[in-house]
Amino acid sequence: MRCRKCGERAVINMRHHKLALCGEHYVEWFAAQTERAIEKYAMFSREERVLVAVSGGKDSLALWDVLLRLGYQADGLYIALGINAPIPYSDVSLEKAQKFVANGNWRVTKEDALPAPRPTLHVVDIAATYGKTIPEIARAKMRGQGRPCAACGLTKRYVMNRLALEQGYAVLATGHNLDDEIAVLFQNTLHWQMGYLARQAPVLPASREGLVKKVKPLCRFYERETATYALVRGIDYIYDECPHATGNLTNFYKTLLNQLETESPGAKLSFYLEFLRARDEGAFEAFNRTEELHACEVCGQPTSAPGRCAFCRMWDVSR
Repeated sequence: MRCRKCGERAVINMRHHKLALCGEHYVEWFAAQTERAIEKYAMFSREERVLVAVSGGKDSLALWDVLLRLGYQADGLYIALGINAPIPYSDVSLEKAQKFVANGNWRVTKEDALPAPRPTLHVVDIAATYGKTIPEIARAKMRGQGRPCAACGLTKRYVMNRLALEQGYAVLATGHNLDDEIAVLFQNTLHWQMGYLARQAPVLPASREGLVKKVKPLCRFYERETATYALVRGIDYIYDECPHATGNLTNFYKTLLNQLETESPGAKLSFYLEFLRARDEGAFEAFNRTEELHACEVCGQPTSAPGRCAFCRMWDVSR
């Protein structure tokens, strides 16, 4: 397999694009496609500060890398969840994020490029800040039953939004790829969760004061494409999934959709883009209701719950 642009050996063949590229031209293509998505969906400008939620995995580090190489003001946020059994998942993930910054792999090497400033990695240690790890708070609240995914998701959303606001970032960027997006889309379509369908998009605007704009610049890349970018760029990332993710429905739906993609290359991308087209044409507008929010009486973050927000109730935060 040869690169369509230069004839050198290709590192990836994207059947849905009918495009094979070598490492150098693939990195160029990936950056151009990322820039295109940022502009198409009006995610952010070069003057705005971007906070990238980094997990130490391929997608978030690839996103941080490409944004820095494109010249955006992008810093990282790592949330130490304390998930270290049966493998030291959180500790290794943090090491990967710290190594990314220390190694300077994100620097642009072109002679005419301005030297990029070293990005900041914000680290929030959940146990040190709130007194328990995510598995511990999940056991305390769920009486030892089930995975801690709900507690984890709630905590991450809260911390990401709060730190972005406190540190003056205009936007929060996450590394969700196409496979992530269509797995959620498939699940919501399967159960006709119209409210969720109405809110799923590459950009989630800040609907009121106290909420930060959220964006997904990699939403049109297949997972194998972000992985290829990370490998070509020499990004050292954690290969293991969170140990609590094993057997969840999202991975099951990804497997089903991968089977469809094998038989019909481009099916996943078409599914997502046609959904966005229908959304833009108002197909879900009637279900896009904005909840009435008020400030949590403890932390001040927006919430639809009376009194304390769900985060403050779960962590027993009080005045």
